[in-house]
Amino acid sequence: MLFVLMGTVVIAGIVGYVSEKSGFTHNGYLPSIIICIGGAFLFFFLRIMFGFRFGAPGVDALISSIGALIIVPTHYRK
Repeated sequence: MLFVLMGTVVIAGIVGYVSEKSGFTHNGYLPSIIICIGGAFLFFFLRIMFGFRFGAPGVDALISSIGALIIVPTHYRK
């Protein structure tokens, strides 16, 4: 389970960096990475507690990171 958690953090960090590098978001590198890691942690713990999952842990990390990037910045943007 520790390796799954570390892999989730690494995948979320990569997704945050790539989304900022490609122009998908305009938050800055560090905020995008933090948002992705936060969403991935949230979904990781939901997966452990309730068994809610989309597939493999890597797929869950990708989907949760992208979902967090879509939800969080657009919610607070005016």
